[in-house]
Amino acid sequence: MNAVVLSTEWAIAIVIVFGVLWVAFGWWLGRNNRTLDDFMLAGRNVGFAFASATAMATWITSNTTLLAPQLTYELGVWGMLGYSMAALGLILFAPLAKRIKALMPHGYTCGDFIRRRYGRVAWYVFLIVALAYSFGWLVSLGMGGGILISTLSGLDYRVGMSAILFICVCYTLLGGLKAVIATDFVQTIIILIGVILIAYVGISKLGLEEIHTAVEAKSPQLLNLLFPAALMFLFNNIFFGIGEIFHSNVWWSRAFAFKDKIGKKAFLLAGVLWLPIPIVTGFIALAAPALGLYPASSDMVGPLIAAKILGGVGAFFVFIVVFSAMASSLDSLLAATSDLITKDIYGGIINKNADKEKLLKVSKVSIVILGVITWALCFPRIDTLAAILMITGAFVASTIWPIVFGLYFRRLNGTVAALAMAGGSAVGLTLYFQVGYYVSALSSCVVSLFVCLIGLMAYDEKFDWKRLQ
Repeated sequence: MNAVVLSTEWAIAIVIVFGVLWVAFGWWLGRNNRTLDDFMLAGRNVGFAFASATAMATWITSNTTLLAPQLTYELGVWGMLGYSMAALGLILFAPLAKRIKALMPHGYTCGDFIRRRYGRVAWYVFLIVALAYSFGWLVSLGMGGGILISTLSGLDYRVGMSAILFICVCYTLLGGLKAVIATDFVQTIIILIGVILIAYVGISKLGLEEIHTAVEAKSPQLLNLLFPAALMFLFNNIFFGIGEIFHSNVWWSRAFAFKDKIGKKAFLLAGVLWLPIPIVTGFIALAAPALGLYPASSDMVGPLIAAKILGGVGAFFVFIVVFSAMASSLDSLLAATSDLITKDIYGGIINKNADKEKLLKVSKVSIVILGVITWALCFPRIDTLAAILMITGAFVASTIWPIVFGLYFRRLNGTVAALAMAGGSAVGLTLYFQVGYYVSALSSCVVSLFVCLIGLMAYDEKFDWKRLQ
């Protein structure tokens, strides 16, 4: 049974206070936004401290704070270790960020690269992949807000989901990427303090030996290092995490927004700092047997255990930490997806003659539309966070090799890139439903690589890098 550990009044008060603070901060940061570059890319002038913080905070999502405990609760040790391997996405993107900035100093989106590098057919396929992933992640973040509030306070799931979406849409709309990056910096500090405190108190209060004994007695499979599904998840999540970052405009927009020679160092530092966080947040799920907690839904296990360990004051603190983690990703995804819709779909397909002033207006409208669509998709809570997010792995893993080869090799052509993304996505989706979520990204990546290698051997295109300028 789930015990409510935070009163409804306190939950509402936290949401209101946070909402007012973030929206006011967003308005203040965005008051001098005048151009499309200001709104979309923070003037292309983001320094190292803010660059590292926004990369790390954006990757610390509801999935890190809620899904990592869920996967540990379901898959055991490999659940938390496998999820931590998503740090490789940030680390490996570091040299790519440097390359992207050098090749496309005036770029706006990852779609710009695919269209110029591979042509329109591959670009259309890529946009389908990118938007499928974006909505999957948006829905998982919106659901995370609802789950957090309903788990800790008993407030209706839809209230929490609506609140976090409304707050993030408002300050992203008012401040653009400047507001997103600045709030990420503050949220990073809150998250780091919170995660360290929760881990310290949890281990001090229960002890590693007591946790191990309870798990061994009640759920011994969680300690099994040869658990087949968990091992498959480990490898699957590596390619899922790499695909998420390599293809997503969330990260490409930051590569364009960071100052010269900043991107590589910022992504490396963010990856190293992020690596232990899923291990810490996931580890607390192993305390469930010792505490006698058996949540109705496994994606509630993280906040429930943290609140149980820390008590009423702890529930208050956990609420703020997880709320910050979700907001730091939701705002980034709203801004980055809006950029894709504005520059690629509206500016690239609907109105090719739109000037930057018109694109700025469309960008703001698209943020609102994205918020409304996400709210509608989240309203009926259809599944767990893991199921919602993992289905997108089949899409994103198919883009890894077309992007890597496209950035470093001139020979790969657009037809091959399109086939690699479409074929990888199709196979990954099929195996997702036929076998399980823990093989979808891995299979998609392998198929995409196979198609790309054949293309590199069969064709010898001499792409001119100057076309990306």
